[in-house]
Amino acid sequence: MKVGILGAGISGLSVGKLLNSHLDVEVLEALPGIGGIAQTRSCEGSSYHPIGGHCFNSKHQDVLDFVFKHVLEKKQWNTIERKAVIKLKDKLLTYPIEFAVKQIAEFDPDLAIDITADFLNTYQRDDCDDLETWFRTNFGNTLAEIYFLPYNQKIWNMAPRKMQTDWVRGKLPIPDKHTFFRGLLGNEKDKMPHSSFFYPKTNDQKTFIDSLAQGIRVILNYRVNEIEFDKSAGEWIINNDKRYGILISTLPLNNLPSLIKNTPQSIIDESKKLKYNKISTMLWKTKETKQTWTYIPDSDTIFHRYIHIGNFFTPSKNLSITEAVGERSYEEMALEGKKDSFLIEPLDYNVSDHAYVVFDDNYSNTKSIIKNYMDTIEINLLGRFGEWEYYNMDECIKRSIILSENIINKYIFKKA
Repeated sequence: MKVGILGAGISGLSVGKLLNSHLDVEVLEALPGIGGIAQTRSCEGSSYHPIGGHCFNSKHQDVLDFVFKHVLEKKQWNTIERKAVIKLKDKLLTYPIEFAVKQIAEFDPDLAIDITADFLNTYQRDDCDDLETWFRTNFGNTLAEIYFLPYNQKIWNMAPRKMQTDWVRGKLPIPDKHTFFRGLLGNEKDKMPHSSFFYPKTNDQKTFIDSLAQGIRVILNYRVNEIEFDKSAGEWIINNDKRYGILISTLPLNNLPSLIKNTPQSIIDESKKLKYNKISTMLWKTKETKQTWTYIPDSDTIFHRYIHIGNFFTPSKNLSITEAVGERSYEEMALEGKKDSFLIEPLDYNVSDHAYVVFDDNYSNTKSIIKNYMDTIEINLLGRFGEWEYYNMDECIKRSIILSENIINKYIFKKA
């Protein structure tokens, strides 16, 4: 049986590799290159991610096994310690901020006392109606107001009180009161899986992406304009050209329904409710830093984070990416960068299309309606935009493993 995979990003390539030895797999990619939002671009002898910063680690052993045993051996990766900081009141604080109270006390003791009193009086829980309430409930009002609310306002371009909380579980380190207290006394650190991460020794994530695609038939510059199901043959037809018995889509869920012939107008209308953000990035030559990320909650700058991509490299380089939500001009990004003496010279610039899904009030219901419809017509959805979830690279691979196992069990083992 022939499998058609729409999109050659991390998700499409991962499921393609997992299915390739069992079924006839073909991947269709609209762009001239593979990798999706994890792709890299070369600039003055270095490669960087024009859409965010993409590193690899995972809490899932099967994901680690797949990558290191079947894609790119572990000896081909460097292990990098995550050294993230938060720039607050022109001070650099260790990440996560709840473990930086001792540092805050050095320049603002009253603020440190307020943070501590608030946090120790929280009653942590997940069942909150909106994101602002979730931050206030789990971290206290003071931490919410000085960091979590302004930072999330910037990265989502939406007031947290208007957002759902679906994305946050598993994304943020949430200490209990004992861990917070140990942070006051000692040097408690982030123990999330990405507190360290892997990056290819070539200093280019393209090495991993190319290895992922090895052995898979990928057709580039192939834009999907129409999808139709041929009932008599039991096959999906793409652009009145290609035919597949199984179809996997990583295409953005807000666009997919309009491409499928005979999709009910109600489903198309729902898809138009899905919101996403673009991001603008600029690569800079910088002063030296030991950090890997800098998070910036301050509303006085359009940048919400610096990705110090040069510290993903061995040997390291003085290169960083500034990131701002939405479409920003080259001039706006360059002018903003001049406000920070750390940023020396702009080297490259990019504006993405889809970068982050937005978890607004419509998110859960709208996504559920569309996905239920796709289930009824047996189109398999996969990936950050295919499933409309805030997935990192490792979670995209995990979802690919799950989907590939389901397909193999349904179409191969059951027939056998």
